[in-house]
Amino acid sequence: MQLKNATAIITGGASGLGEATARLFMEHGANVVALDLNDVAGQKLESQFPGNLKFVKTDVSSENEVQFAINFALETFGSFQIVVNCAGIAPARKIVGKTDGIYGPHSLEVFEKTIRINLIGTFNVMRLTAVAMEKSVPNEEGERGVIINTASVAAFDGQMGQVAYAASKGGIVSMTLPVARDLAKSGIRVMAIAPGLFETPLMLGLPEEARISLGQQIPFPSRLGRPSEYAMLAKSIVENPMLNGEVIRLDGAIRMSPR
Repeated sequence: MQLKNATAIITGGASGLGEATARLFMEHGANVVALDLNDVAGQKLESQFPGNLKFVKTDVSSENEVQFAINFALETFGSFQIVVNCAGIAPARKIVGKTDGIYGPHSLEVFEKTIRINLIGTFNVMRLTAVAMEKSVPNEEGERGVIINTASVAAFDGQMGQVAYAASKGGIVSMTLPVARDLAKSGIRVMAIAPGLFETPLMLGLPEEARISLGQQIPFPSRLGRPSEYAMLAKSIVENPMLNGEVIRLDGAIRMSPR
């Protein structure tokens, strides 16, 4: 699958990993439909790339909103071949502990919200975009599309306070192979990237000293990952037809400690 003249739907596309992926894809000739809840960031990004990038405010867990965005992509660009799921949240709560000074069990509402956005949202986007991609004309390799999901090293090495996040990302890891097998007959590949510690908006909110300390935990390179490096891997996945049904750790060889 080539990026030139292709169209990509990228969730969480207005910031962080999604924005970096959108920018790299456009550099290589693709059009992008960025789905995000951040109106200000999304509209700002669209204004920087008139014609090549369209922003649609979207809650990935909503069937109606995702379907609207898909219809918009089809009406605007005719078809799409690539989907990158980057939208997600990362609350920090222990299963039993203090929240706002009150000791007790993990909030069920927070757990459900995390699963709904990260796991159900990813599934929702996959199922609806796959239907549309199945109707497209395959390329010379027989490919109709590529779906890239964002897991996390927390799916394998979840730390204290990451029970909801790790559960949601573990679900994404577990979905990768069966969905790839389901869509193989349609020529749609499915992959997942499991990033380690990256310079996302969440990390950038930490003090510089804390970011440096976290980066030093990574064997090599001993720094936080750059969103552009996630984008580079997403580009490689799109372009290599043999990459299918696998989860790739992008983490500088880190294995997360308990805390």
